[in-house]
Amino acid sequence: MNNSKNSILLVDPEFDPNTAADCNLLLKITADSFSYAVIDKNSRQLKAVFDQQECDDTAAELASALKKDSYLQLPFREIKVSVYTPNTIAVPNGIFNGSELESYANFFADATSTQVNTSLFAQFGFTSVFKLEQFTEETLNTSLASAARYEHHAPLLALASDAEGTALLLDFTAGSFNALLLQNHKVIFQNSFQIDTPDEFNYYLLLLIQELKLAPACSTVLLSGIIHQDDSYYNCLCKYFDNIRFNLPPAVDIDHAILDDMPAHYYSSLLALDLCV
Repeated sequence: MNNSKNSILLVDPEFDPNTAADCNLLLKITADSFSYAVIDKNSRQLKAVFDQQECDDTAAELASALKKDSYLQLPFREIKVSVYTPNTIAVPNGIFNGSELESYANFFADATSTQVNTSLFAQFGFTSVFKLEQFTEETLNTSLASAARYEHHAPLLALASDAEGTALLLDFTAGSFNALLLQNHKVIFQNSFQIDTPDEFNYYLLLLIQELKLAPACSTVLLSGIIHQDDSYYNCLCKYFDNIRFNLPPAVDIDHAILDDMPAHYYSSLLALDLCV
């Protein structure tokens, strides 16, 4: 285990980089962090996890990591990347037209890149249409050109596949949270919020409760990412909700032994990226 002030690297001591052709690389990019995981699909083992929090310029720090991190330069079997972007819309599959992607880009306030991307969420009945920021797009095209790209809600949606009733999923970084509300397997709301203090989190939480007309006693809150039981954010949630649980990594046959000394929910959404198709 290697640690710096804002980052952590966990590596299986038996990981042989020469087996990269058997491995999937999962890369999750948020507005203020990025993390990656390496999963050996033959041995069904999690081989490496890296997490960089509190990025002042996520795109620039990611570009640097892609040049310097030897693990990110390996010839992986498959690469999946989820990327935060404000330029994303959800189009119901009943009216989605794949031949008119550029027309959807008219809904984006700041679409500086050229490539229009899509992610199909058949289970939830819609397709995400999104554009990345230009520097991020160019960085991925240079270093990870073969990567399958997903917008930033995709890992949380993959994690939500078994959620029942009314479920509010909250995925935290050190300075933000991603919110997803489901009612009977239908997506009601999804958005990301930057937060610096518990008071800011409390404000956004009350706003969600009011605007989405949440009945706290009837809602399940599922937590993942950088949040701890009894920390200030968790205690804030406890003021309004009765049923709060941590969202554990996907129930797939993968050995997560390298995470044994970490809270299991830290990297649930990162690992759920492997379920995205």
